[in-house]
Amino acid sequence: MRNRATQHLSKPKVRQSWSKWNLYNMKRFSVKNPMFRTHFQQKWDAKSIARGYHGEQVSEKHWVRMFSPRIRSVVPMDPAKLAKDDADADQLERPFPYTQATFAPLERRLDVAVFRAMFASSTRQARQFVIHGAVTVNGKKMRYPGYLLNPGDLFQVEPERVMFATGAPKDKYDRRAARVAEKEAEKEAEKKAEEAEEAKEESEAKEEDKQEVQSPRQTLQAMLSQAKNIMADSKSVLPAKRKQELRGFQKAVRRVLSRSDSNVLADNLEAQFSELTLLLKAKKAEKTKKSGNKERQDTTSANSEKSTDTKAATEVDSETQPGDKLSEAFRQAAENPEQEVDTSELTDEEFKILRRALIQMRDNPIDHSKPYATPWRPRDFMSAFATIPRYLEVNPKACAAVYLRHPVVRPGLSEVPSPFNLATGALAYHWYLRRR
Repeated sequence: MRNRATQHLSKPKVRQSWSKWNLYNMKRFSVKNPMFRTHFQQKWDAKSIARGYHGEQVSEKHWVRMFSPRIRSVVPMDPAKLAKDDADADQLERPFPYTQATFAPLERRLDVAVFRAMFASSTRQARQFVIHGAVTVNGKKMRYPGYLLNPGDLFQVEPERVMFATGAPKDKYDRRAARVAEKEAEKEAEKKAEEAEEAKEESEAKEEDKQEVQSPRQTLQAMLSQAKNIMADSKSVLPAKRKQELRGFQKAVRRVLSRSDSNVLADNLEAQFSELTLLLKAKKAEKTKKSGNKERQDTTSANSEKSTDTKAATEVDSETQPGDKLSEAFRQAAENPEQEVDTSELTDEEFKILRRALIQMRDNPIDHSKPYATPWRPRDFMSAFATIPRYLEVNPKACAAVYLRHPVVRPGLSEVPSPFNLATGALAYHWYLRRR
């Protein structure tokens, strides 16, 4: 949906946005007839229109402080030399569109630079990325959208944010699939948590059982150590009869602890169970051999009669279903991506189709957890706004760009992108020049 606060349809204004409503406003935009308006009204209209596009998110007071009447330009060299090298002497006769660079100071802002580098679909979205900490400048996180870039600064945006900003939004079917995937993920997480709790409870129960089983042995060891302490204590004077009883108790405890914990009854039961399983396996093997011999005798006669019919059926299937081998190969590659796929029976066209599908599945997979439509595709109406100015060097693979220099004016060209004509830029420049 369009943002009604910034993209009006009754009073169209062009914004720094890739929205279809903005494209619609650009199509129906027209300048009022200057014959019936004063010069002050013309300057006011031009200022209002230009400010609606350049720095709409910046307050007027802030922009007035940033405005500078001095505009950077590139002075051409010797015309004869330029004509000799470039064979374009007519370009030197073109005028310098100075007033088109009136809003050049705004191009230094970080949010505007992110939008110009095509990392966001609007300056508002670029501002949101900066505030949320998704943009770094020279390797450091920058949360101020009004930060002024200097020549040589490198800024980078998180790739997932760029994919979301430049990718097509999800339709209702994708959103439904995403909700189903989220519910399934929640159920799996709950199952894993329950299984972990059950395993923990089982381990605790086993430990308790072990402690219960080992508790008599531990008590005997504790009693033995206590008896040793009593005997070793020189302060306590014991009678001879009491000492003999303690020595006898220690011998009895040591004798009990030295015994093995093996159970003869359990060993006998395990031996009997293993013998029974061996007997059952032997009986099953004899039965399977007898049944196999009978089935072979019955199938030999039936196979001789159906051999002619199967040949004709296979020929018909091969003619009617030519893509079964391709679909089976794709299914094998999708299920086991690490294993090699047998492509000996595929034609050249089917092999190319399979290769293209596997590359797309690897590089651009379907993932319902992403906030954009998958497989990724560009946003609609994006081509009308796909321009990168000369003062930026963009690396789309790394989602990074370098601010090379400040925008300048050349003969017949202004490096500040603007959808308005020279007259509108001149009137806006004179408005701010008068107010300064």
